[in-house]
Formats: sequence, structure tokens, C-alpha cells
Amino acid sequence: MGGMCMRNLSVILGLLLFLLAGCNNNFQPELTRIDAQKISFDGTKNGEERIIADKQSLQAIEQAMSKVTWEPNTKADMARREDAIATFFVQEEKNMPERLYEYRIWFEGETATIISSKENEGYGRLVAKDQVHFLEAELLD
Repeated sequence: MGGMCMRNLSVILGLLLFLLAGCNNNFQPELTRIDAQKISFDGTKNGEERIIADKQSLQAIEQAMSKVTWEPNTKADMARREDAIATFFVQEEKNMPERLYEYRIWFEGETATIISSKENEGYGRLVAKDQVHFLEAELLD
């Protein structure tokens, strides 16, 4: 009789764990906010920090960032200070605090150079000029 109860308890616990694990797998990381700060040539903050939180703008910025060609583990020395620092707030797990990723961005006319604090990104280049101009307008204006 005791063995039967233990087996039933094991089955119930197994099902419960399966259901809990199944719920977690459905969560997709989500960009919830971007704080963008314009930087002047001497490295000081230039103006007010801009907070971008509306879903449409965030999705459009994510789309532009998806066009960046990343070179992880590449160290870059830039000749001048970045034009902007953008902090991305990403909800990676349900009911957990957001993770923050910092992007230092140099706009160079038709292209942009980006250095990310995200380990799998590192140094990146954006060469799609329409996306470069869009990012520049969103983060600096």
C-alpha cells in the first residue's frame, strides 16, 4: 500500500514540474525601455536623458539593431568619444528584474559603430544607412 502512494505522489510531482517548466519556456525576452543620453565631444552628458518606452519605437529600434554585424571578443579603440550611450532594459525572465545592456554608439554619416556590454555582441557595425539615420534620430533628437 505504501509503495502505491509513493508512486502516485511521484507521478503527481513529475506532472507538476513538467507543467511549471512548460510555462517558463513560453516567455520571450522583451525590450521594455531604452534610456538614451547624448554625449558631447569632451565626454560630458549633453542635455536631458531621453526615455523611450512605447512599444512601437522599441520594436523599430530592435529591428534596426538586428542589422548590426557583431564581432564578439573584439576590442576597439575609438579616436573620439561616443555620440550616445543607450541603456537597453530587457525582461529576460518572467517575474525577474530587467537586465541592463549598455550600447556606446558613434554615428559616422552613413554608418555607425556600436560597442555593447552584452557578452555575445561586443563590437559592431551598422552599415544600412536608413537604419543608421533612424537610430540617430531616435536616440539623439
